[in-house]
This record gives sequence, C-alpha cells and structure tokens, in this order.
Amino acid sequence: MLPSTPFAAEPPLRHGQPALTGVLYCNLGTPDEPTAAAVRQYLAEFLSDPRVVEIPQMVWQPILRGAILPLRSAKSAAKYASIWTTEGSPLKIWTEKQARLLQGWLGERGHRVIVRPTMRYGKPSIASQLDALKSQGATRILVLPAYPQYSGTTTASIIDAVGAWTRRQRSLPELRFVNRYHDQRGYIKALAARIGRHWLDHGRPDHLVMSFHGVPERTRDLGDPYFCECQKTARLLAGQLGLLPEHYSVTFQSRFGKAKWLEPYTEPSVRALAQRGVGRVDVVCPGFTADCLETLEEIGQEVRDAFLVAGGKEFHYIPCLNDDPAWIAALGALAEQHLAGWPTQEAPKPEALAATRERALAMGAKQ
Repeated sequence: MLPSTPFAAEPPLRHGQPALTGVLYCNLGTPDEPTAAAVRQYLAEFLSDPRVVEIPQMVWQPILRGAILPLRSAKSAAKYASIWTTEGSPLKIWTEKQARLLQGWLGERGHRVIVRPTMRYGKPSIASQLDALKSQGATRILVLPAYPQYSGTTTASIIDAVGAWTRRQRSLPELRFVNRYHDQRGYIKALAARIGRHWLDHGRPDHLVMSFHGVPERTRDLGDPYFCECQKTARLLAGQLGLLPEHYSVTFQSRFGKAKWLEPYTEPSVRALAQRGVGRVDVVCPGFTADCLETLEEIGQEVRDAFLVAGGKEFHYIPCLNDDPAWIAALGALAEQHLAGWPTQEAPKPEALAATRERALAMGAKQ
C-alpha cells in the first residue's frame, strides 16, 4: 500500500501539448443567492479571514458565530435582494463579463491566454479556478486582483489563498502577482471619462464625493498603504477632471463593528453637505471596478436617502467602470505589462510539438 501524500493529484501530462498562460482575475466575492443561509455561509468565510479581522480566532469565532452571523445574515440578505438581478449577483455578472472582455482584448493583441474569473470568498473559489487553469495546461499564471488600491485586507488575502493552493501542488506553475494600479494612467482616464459622460448627460453637481471602501484605522497605523493610495487615486482623478480641492471630497464607507475606521465616513459627510446647503451631490466609488452591494445598495440607496432626508435636493450615484471599453483597455494594458517576457504571442509549431511527443514516447512516457 502506497503512503498517503499531502499533494493533490496532478492532471494527466500529455507530452507535446503547448504550454499556455493563464490570467486569474480576482474579485472579493458574493453569496450564491440573496437568502439568509447563503449570506451566512459567505460572511462566515469572509469574516473568518485573519486578513479581514485581526482578532485571535479563539476570541473572534465565538463572537462571530454566536452573535454576528445570526443577527447580520438576514439583514444583509434583504440588502442583497434589493440589488439582485434575474442573472444573479451584479458583482459576479460584471466580474465574469470583465474576464471575458479582457481575454478578448488580449486575444486581439495576439496573446494566447486563458482568463478565468474568481472570488476570494464564495464561488468560484481561487483554488478551483487555479485547478482549472492547470488542467487546461497553464504553466504560467498571472494573478490580477480587481482592487486598484493595495490593502493587506484585500490584495494580500488573495496572495494568501494562492499560497495555500500552492502548498497542495506537486508541480507548480510560474506565478506573478499584480499588487496595485491605483495610479495607472488608463485606469484614471477611464474613471474620468465615465464621470464626464455622466455629467454630459445630467449636468455637473455642486460637489463630487469619491467614496472608497473603508478599513480599520489601525491597519493604517501598522503600515498598510491603502489610505495613501486612495488619496493618490482621488488626487489624480480630480486633476484629470479639472476639479479644485473645494469641489470634491474623499470619504470611506462600509464600516463594520465599533472600532475606528478610516475617516471621514461617507454617509455623515454627505449629510453634512446637505445641511450646509449643497443642493446636488454626485458620488463615485473609484476603488470598486464592478458594481456590487456596497455601491448599488449602500451608496445608491442608503447614502442617497440620508442626503435627501438631511435637506439635499438631488443625488446621483455614478456607476462603476463595469464593462466600459476604456476600462477594459486599461485592464488589458495592465495585464500585458505584467505578462511581458512570457511567450504569450509565440504560436506553437505543430512539427516541433510532434517531435517532442515522439521523443518522450520513445523514452517510455505514458502519454
């Protein structure tokens, strides 16, 4: 009897098969459906990540499973239901479409790559999509997060998940990671163009709010660069739009728990603008590349209502980049930059592959 092994079974090796390059396009995640049970399962995975909640698990898990999940799951499910579509979760729909368009863009540039979308939490998981790429023959994989700004709570968590997968592999592909692109010119220009088109159709606001996802203030104190990268994105975007500092604000949304998070907070800031007599506010979320619960429900519904109740007259949420052609081109250029040096544009020579296969078979290879 053979001893057990900690490694996953390898896909069949076929000599003479052309080597492929994969791109793993990673977003945060979404429940499978807008029900309390599905949301509870999703939140349990998300909030159990020590990158997200830096509390010792022995202390945190009883709180999470005894109090937070029972109370939060049904409330969150109702919020998801308010933005769910006939096709499913908006985040999943946009992420899958972005992956397809990215593969098409790279293909038009002559790159032979496979792009697979994945979620850090929920389905399809990072491990399952890495397995799929490997089974398709990918020997080189670029890991591309959907997060422009780096944070230990997001980007690093993706790298953790990839690392966990590698520990179960006997034969590893080459791996590259994109950590950040908060100041990439194409990304900034795509954001500015998206906002500009909205203003062309609806006129300009009295004030623009750039709302980024929040993280605990403690992470900034400990060296996380996220806050600074959000500020740089905002500064570059304001410059592209020709905005003076008094014409826009940078805020942070999606607080969780009682700890202090990055400030200023989005909803109180928007209420204060209304109370100051600002008639129209537009909100854009530059850190989100695909519309999701935090943009469609939190900003488009909760923050909108808070502004109007506080005396504001007109509120506009400007949608995320989603499938915007300029954004897909920027994403493609980013991927192309990080694929440099890998032979993605070299067409395999059938005769050379056949010769390789014949030599391998002659030496006793099984396939």
